[in-house]
Amino acid sequence: MFEQTEKYISYSNGKLFYTIAGSGPTVVLLHGFGEEHTIWENQVSVLQQQYSLILPDIPGSGRSTMLRNDRIILMDDYAECINAILLAEGIKKCVMIGHSMGGYITLAFAEKYPGKLTALGLFHSSAYADDKDKRETRKKANGFMRSNGAAAFLETSIPGLFYNAEMSRKDIASLLKKGNNFTAETLIQYYEAMMERPDRTSILKKINIPVLFVIGNHDKAVPFQHSLEQSTMPAYSFVTILRNSAHMGMLEEKEKANKTLADFLETIQLK
Repeated sequence: MFEQTEKYISYSNGKLFYTIAGSGPTVVLLHGFGEEHTIWENQVSVLQQQYSLILPDIPGSGRSTMLRNDRIILMDDYAECINAILLAEGIKKCVMIGHSMGGYITLAFAEKYPGKLTALGLFHSSAYADDKDKRETRKKANGFMRSNGAAAFLETSIPGLFYNAEMSRKDIASLLKKGNNFTAETLIQYYEAMMERPDRTSILKKINIPVLFVIGNHDKAVPFQHSLEQSTMPAYSFVTILRNSAHMGMLEEKEKANKTLADFLETIQLK
């Protein structure tokens, strides 16, 4: 486990929880769907030696309150939550790296607050919008969760995020245990936000900061070809392919993931 300072801020009739570890230039690490901030603990133990790491629990995950509104919550709303944390900490610029849904939030943040990012990273994530088939899959998943609950859904979906479920059984068991804390309402909200998100490849094409792509060779959630296509869009791309990973490279190949992030942050020479 890593040394950390736990913090809360009030937000939208609720609270946002996050931790801060280390010191130096600010790097925000955003977790994905069905996770919480501790998904990054292997990376934090290395990166905190040179950087100030902010690890939020996205609203509805971990110890952060679920967002509530009369309309569908969007990735833009989650991006505003991250901005609220940065404002509370007095941080004007940072690097933001998002895993899966965290990458969707990172891209929404880049669109809303482009001047606040010095670099960004898509860790098993995508700028493409959901296609028709993906939307239908998410709708069916939401129906399943309404009938059977969040834990039952995660039990069916989490093992498929790993290249070798048998070798990763301890990590899978840990994620499933933490998954018991999720409500179906929260995960349904996430999927609805995913279905509503627009294609943001235009952000990658016009952005003028370094962009890191971490690609799982066996990733079924973010097709390999899609990741390669997007990696050619930014002016400054850094690409790592994790050959023995699917969608959970920070756990499946933690040492290579650690080196990838450390090398990227060193190369872009944060001040």
